[in-house]
Amino acid sequence: MTPSDELRGALAALRTEVGKAVVGQDAAVSGLIIALLCRGHVLLEGVPGVAKTLLVRTLSTALALDTKRVQFTPDLMPGDVTGSLVYDARTAQFSFREGPVFTNLLLADEINRTPPKTQASLLEAMEERQVSVDGTPRQLPDPFLVIATQNPVEYEGTYPLPEAQLDRFLLKLTLPLPERDQEIEVLRRHAAGFDPRDLAAAGVRPVTDAAQLAMARAEVAQVQVAPEVLGYAVDICRATRQSPSLSLGVSPRGATALLATARAWAWLAGRGYVTPDDVKALAHPTLRHRVQLRAEAELEGVTAESVLDTVLGAVPVPR
Repeated sequence: MTPSDELRGALAALRTEVGKAVVGQDAAVSGLIIALLCRGHVLLEGVPGVAKTLLVRTLSTALALDTKRVQFTPDLMPGDVTGSLVYDARTAQFSFREGPVFTNLLLADEINRTPPKTQASLLEAMEERQVSVDGTPRQLPDPFLVIATQNPVEYEGTYPLPEAQLDRFLLKLTLPLPERDQEIEVLRRHAAGFDPRDLAAAGVRPVTDAAQLAMARAEVAQVQVAPEVLGYAVDICRATRQSPSLSLGVSPRGATALLATARAWAWLAGRGYVTPDDVKALAHPTLRHRVQLRAEAELEGVTAESVLDTVLGAVPVPR
């Protein structure tokens, strides 16, 4: 096998390993793998009980990466996330105590339950991969990935993420309720003794590591993109800015994100070049959170998904 085949095989094994604990949610697993390959952050949206936390814990175990969870609440302070200076009476000096953000996979649970001041504390970490406390920048480990969750049905007492912060998430993945046969499989596993708090007993083992992930990223960066495909990605993003249903279209940052995710998707498919179908396949998860509906469009039942469907149907596909 070539190195590419070995690396793709390792990431395919990663998907299988996650499946030992999480039933269904294949699209979310694929999205998280793409985010790891692109060094991007992920917004997970789903009702309580669809295995969002279990998915992240299982992924970190299969990757042999460190993970930490922060439950975002209205009284959470920025220092609770990033860390703070603590006075040591024995040495009469201040020392820095790291916050939970110093990890590989940070699960920001219910990120919209904390006020904007604390939400913003993640911005530097997400964009610069560092934390500045008392004017001193401190590097975060590599890889570093923020996986934030939102409950789509309960908005009372929440603080919606501003557009600038939403734009910093590479993907927004939705976790649907399982199909009937998948839910039966969940219950069958629990009846057989499956404990979601004991992944080792479920047989979840590390199948790849940060070194292989870094090599895979280097190969993704070599995936070729024809000028016509670049133009296609740009035309999709520009079309959202002209949609009458949207008050905010996709920014150039969104266009670069679409390019990055399409390259990762092409690499996972075993190709060294991007096709228009790759761009189409990643358009919804990459762009759905980067557009803002007009109030009148929302009242008419228009959704971001339907607007993107319209745009993808209208923009000419290069031959």
